[in-house]
Amino acid sequence: MSPNLADAGGILIVDDMEENLIAFEAVLSPLHQHLVRARSGEQALKAMLRQDFAVVLLDVRMPGMDGFETAANIKRLDQTKHVPIILVTGTESGADYAYRGYAIGAADFIAKPIDPWVLRTKVNVFLDLHRKNRQLARRAAAGDADRLTDITERLAQIELLLRNRPETDTAGLADRIAEVERAVETLLPGGTGTE
Repeated sequence: MSPNLADAGGILIVDDMEENLIAFEAVLSPLHQHLVRARSGEQALKAMLRQDFAVVLLDVRMPGMDGFETAANIKRLDQTKHVPIILVTGTESGADYAYRGYAIGAADFIAKPIDPWVLRTKVNVFLDLHRKNRQLARRAAAGDADRLTDITERLAQIELLLRNRPETDTAGLADRIAEVERAVETLLPGGTGTE
């Protein structure tokens, strides 16, 4: 199945060093995704508020707002909290880096020097997840629209019963109203999902 471009999300690459940004772009270009650069945590946050990303590749060591602080800010915002973050660490990083990263919500780590195949594979997993989540959301929205159409038709039938009958069949009307109520409950948050 070929990926739908409407379901594709960009990749945000955050690093303060130009040569690292160029290297990441070269490694990720075979994925044919929109790549966006940010040279600081502040730029990364601004970019994330402007567009949807499937994954963020975030360097831990940056001047000013470091990668941990940037990741924590990304996870605090409702609009961006579900975007997976891959933290890029140096070889000198220890177990405390992993603990700290996972504690703030990082999805994965990759250490420098970077193996291009490993990086592409990890990023591609998150791109696939993003694509599938978008497809599921679209299907759910279409299903809700179908159910709303059905509910509207049922309400129209009830209205016709009320208008056209001087002596309303209260038992039949109560049954139809109960059907509509069950259908509406399935659309509400926390609904049972069954009619």
